[in-house]
Parts: sequence; structure tokens; C-alpha cells
Amino acid sequence: MENYRIEPIPEPAVPEQSKGSSALRFVVDILETVLLSAVLFLAINAVSARIRVDGSSMLPTLENGEFVIVNRLAYKLGSPQHGDVIVFRFPRDPEQEYIKRVIGLPGDRVKIMDGLVYVNDELIDEPYIAASPNYQSEWLVPEEALFVLGDNRNNSSDSHNWGPVPLQYVVGRALLIYWPPQNWGIIKHAAAG
Repeated sequence: MENYRIEPIPEPAVPEQSKGSSALRFVVDILETVLLSAVLFLAINAVSARIRVDGSSMLPTLENGEFVIVNRLAYKLGSPQHGDVIVFRFPRDPEQEYIKRVIGLPGDRVKIMDGLVYVNDELIDEPYIAASPNYQSEWLVPEEALFVLGDNRNNSSDSHNWGPVPLQYVVGRALLIYWPPQNWGIIKHAAAG
């Protein structure tokens, strides 16, 4: 009977890294992570915005303190429609952002009479409002502007007070509520015209 000897096969030698090169690799990894994070942050902010609802002007659709994600590209790829919930810079103070619902598009005639809203002499269905407006008037929406109202018609600073919103002031279309978690959901846009 033959005797076999088993000899372990040596592992190939792995060169030891110096402490300096492993520290350099660590720094490079951190810089790559920071750079990737910055690129992602800028890309996300280029296509979306986040705003906090301040006040009760959009009740019952949006509540005070909710945080909303806004699609910045919506109106670069399309145009506002009746019933869209939009975010825009306030015409009287462009540092402030407001959120309201589009009622009138450029060239539309908006009339509020006896608690009802008409666009181009057609009554619009507004299941999203808190109460019928207790004011009345008529407006012609200029070209390159929108007429916006809050869903809480009688407690909203909007186009019926201060006029139309220039299209260039529109930030984007409100998409969804992301905070607080119990209120998560898609924002309902309703055809209003």
C-alpha cells in the first residue's frame, strides 16, 4: 500500500497595503460618496421642489403643516390645466411661494356670482371646495397669466384679492403629500373648466 502525503498549496502572496495607501483609499471613497450625493441632490432639485403648506387656504385638499412634493418639469413639458394645484411665487413678494388651484387660463373670463364659479360662462363643478365663495366679481385672465383660487374660498388670499399669477412665476404642479406620514397621498387635480 502506498502512502500519500498531502501538502497544502500555498496561497498567493497578497502585497500588504501600507497604512498611507489605505488611508488614501478611505479619503477617495468618502469624496466619491460626497460627490455622488451632491450630484443626486442637484438632479432631484432640478426636477422637483418641496414646500410646506402654510395656512388653511387649501382646506379640505391640503392641511396646514403638510409637506408637498412639486414637479418642476410639469409645465416645461406641458401647460397648466383647469383644476391643477400649482405652486408659484407670490406676485407681490416673489420670495414667498403659494399653493392654489388653477381656475382660469390665459384669455378665460372668470365670474363668481351667487356662490358659483363660471369660466367662459360655463358653471364649473367644484367638489373640492370647503364652501361656496361669499364674494362676487368678474375677471378677464391676461395672456401669459393664470387665475388661481384656494379651495377654502372664503379664507384664501388668491387671485380674487390680488390678481392673476404671471406664468413665469409658476414653480410647478403639486404631486403628493409626503409629511406627515398619516397624510401621505397623491394630490387630486380636478378639471375645473
